[in-house]
Amino acid sequence: MPAEQPTILATSGGWRAGHRTNLEFGELIHFAVELSGTNSRPKLCHIATANGDQRTFNAHVSEAGQLAGIEVSHLNLFVMPPTTDLLGFVLEHDVVWVGGGSVANLLAVWRVHGLDEVLAEAWRRGVVLGGVSAGSICWHAGGTTDSFGPELRVVTNGLALLPYGNGVHYDSEPGRRPAVQAAVASGQLPTTYCTDDGAGLLYRGTELVEAVTERAGAYGYVVAKDATGDTVEEKLDTRRL
Repeated sequence: MPAEQPTILATSGGWRAGHRTNLEFGELIHFAVELSGTNSRPKLCHIATANGDQRTFNAHVSEAGQLAGIEVSHLNLFVMPPTTDLLGFVLEHDVVWVGGGSVANLLAVWRVHGLDEVLAEAWRRGVVLGGVSAGSICWHAGGTTDSFGPELRVVTNGLALLPYGNGVHYDSEPGRRPAVQAAVASGQLPTTYCTDDGAGLLYRGTELVEAVTERAGAYGYVVAKDATGDTVEEKLDTRRL
């Protein structure tokens, strides 16, 4: 069942350590499923391009899905795509969830296989797009990343389904906040929405609807230039899931 309008949940969370498994789905992933409006067994397409499609991690995600009552499929691009009909594959699912890792590598590999256009079309048709870290930045115009090394750099070639910058791990990695603010101040990034670990940003179409969190004390933020040209950070009202 497609969502009523194009929907993206961009986060710095979603996974949590399991009690008897290595991994469980957190409240953000369950919220993404809820946003899809499905009234049957949910189907989630997991894309782990950013970490090289590690089969061990995929197995942990499958186990977490089984525990949550969510049917999980993996769209691996290494060593080859699972089908010549990637759009058909993605459209069979209610939610796409993209994992973290190297957003620079993710964007390059997706474009080689045309997955960027496939995901844009799936978004237009109502498949909920979501993800964590690299899986958050990718939907935006760009963001700060450690894809190239420990010193943060700015990528500006995101899919731009959302015409904003994106900052992840805003509270847990000390370099993230100043890097985002500098990028907005210099014009490398447009108005930029950011998330603490455990927080997420819900967009309907290209409009931010709300910030949500699965962890107490985690918030969303917006960094933008004011009327005088100064860069200003504002903490967003953030709803606890």
